[in-house]
Amino acid sequence: MKNIFIIALFALAFSSCLSTKRATSNKNKYTVIADDEEKVLKGYIDKSVLESDTAFKWFSKNMKYGNADMVAVDAFKTYAKDFNVIVFGGTWCHDTQAMLPVFYRLIEKSGYPESRIQLIAVDRSKIAPDDLQNTYNVTNVPTFIIMKGGKEVGRVVEYGKEGKIDKELGEIVLKAVGK
Repeated sequence: MKNIFIIALFALAFSSCLSTKRATSNKNKYTVIADDEEKVLKGYIDKSVLESDTAFKWFSKNMKYGNADMVAVDAFKTYAKDFNVIVFGGTWCHDTQAMLPVFYRLIEKSGYPESRIQLIAVDRSKIAPDDLQNTYNVTNVPTFIIMKGGKEVGRVVEYGKEGKIDKELGEIVLKAVGK
């Protein structure tokens, strides 16, 4: 009986490692598109790609400005395990360049795990890998989508309704996830 328990435990640990590998297999899987104006990425990226590439100085520069909405910080902190975020953005897009740092200030202040964020870079035609722009009905970037249990519970597009995306994302989390 003890051997069966050990084998079952080993199988469970091995299968969880496999599922983790599958879940992160797209991380930083992107292509660089030839563009006369600036470097354009298309694919799955994360914050580290933007921080480490000198072509994206806008990211570090814009991270220095502003503060995260404290109600949103508390919402993201309190319900971090209950939702995921999908972000569509364009490295070429001025709206993304302004709003993505606002989002990541919220992430940093709340301690929300970056492993729960899927950041998808689109090309100038707003085409994402795997046709995800159609799957998630994305027409403008940036688009921030809050997911709970694999279903969308809310989104903020571009600057949102008030130009305070962190506040609006926090409101979505409180209303749709915090129930």
